[in-house]
Amino acid sequence: MDKQTQEIIEGVVAITIEYGVDIVGAIVLLIIGWTVAGWARRGVRHALERVPRMDETLKPFLAKLVWYVIMAFVLVAVLSQFGVQTTSVIAVLGAAGLAIGLALQGTLANVASGVMLLFLRPFNIGDYVDAGGIAGTVVEIGLFNTEIKTRKGLCLIVPNKIIWESPITNFSRNPTRRFDITVGISYGDDVNGATDLLMGLLTGDERILDDPEPLAVVEELGDSAVIINLRAWTRAEDFWAAVWDLKKAIKVEFEVAGYSIPFPQRDIHIVSGDLPG
Repeated sequence: MDKQTQEIIEGVVAITIEYGVDIVGAIVLLIIGWTVAGWARRGVRHALERVPRMDETLKPFLAKLVWYVIMAFVLVAVLSQFGVQTTSVIAVLGAAGLAIGLALQGTLANVASGVMLLFLRPFNIGDYVDAGGIAGTVVEIGLFNTEIKTRKGLCLIVPNKIIWESPITNFSRNPTRRFDITVGISYGDDVNGATDLLMGLLTGDERILDDPEPLAVVEELGDSAVIINLRAWTRAEDFWAAVWDLKKAIKVEFEVAGYSIPFPQRDIHIVSGDLPG
């Protein structure tokens, strides 16, 4: 064995002796940290399974977040085994996180909005909502996007940031809803008879709730018609069917009773006479 090879072998042995304990300690830390992180992840997931009304999307997210936090501490501890200054590592990680955050500003805004939607629950899966003109039934709430099924059956993928920053109307949150239907009759028609007929339609429909009490009242004396307003409450699931059926029934019953639903019109009075001059 030549002198150069012997020097290399002696150098490797010296490094192994010097850093062997640190290497073994780092490996042990990684194994223990990985195991503890896995236990914590499963424990958090099982604990969240017992929480009532916890969203299914949020459970794996929180469990995975716990795993990442523990592994970050483990990696810092491993680096400290080799004499690396952990403060410097944390500073580098912070700077890298800031750079990544600036580069992914829009994406992180969607993630933050998704977390807020999952925690504050302005709507649930299956609710019909309108968020800034985006309307439909919620199919899935993700961390980046929310999937909405429109009334035409189309799939609409909306970034969470747009939904979170818009006024949200949840049509499914409350168990009951109120509707208003306006009907115009001629000035020559019997107002009392018309309101009684409309009240009969309301009270005769089992979908109309008795409390609050339904109303049929004269709302306005328009230019060409007396405007009667029907106001009543239904269960949320019966809302549209009741409104559509009542509009059809009003047209049919008014025709049978001889009431007219006038078109907008103007009366023109012509005064005959000689023009001046």
